Amino acid sequence: MGFMESVKQANFLIPEDILHDLRELVPRGEQSQVVTEALRRELKRRKLKMALERNFGAWGARKDLGSTRSFVRGLRRERRRSKNHPA
Repeated sequence: MGFMESVKQANFLIPEDILHDLRELVPRGEQSQVVTEALRRELKRRKLKMALERNFGAWGARKDLGSTRSFVRGLRRERRRSKNHPA
């Protein structure tokens, strides 16, 4: 947990074998931190998965952009022409 991060107590159920391993392997003063870090990683993974699912195929819906390759070529041409963004 970060410096001066506000915390709240949460009560939830976890499988007995996981609780046993947590208590066996992690010192008492570090258990909340270990659970927090694991939960933070899982939530980050789920957020990324949701974002990918929401946006998957969004490029394909934009027929006006053409293929990825042609779009990138066009961007590069525009940059070369621009005085503000030399290639």
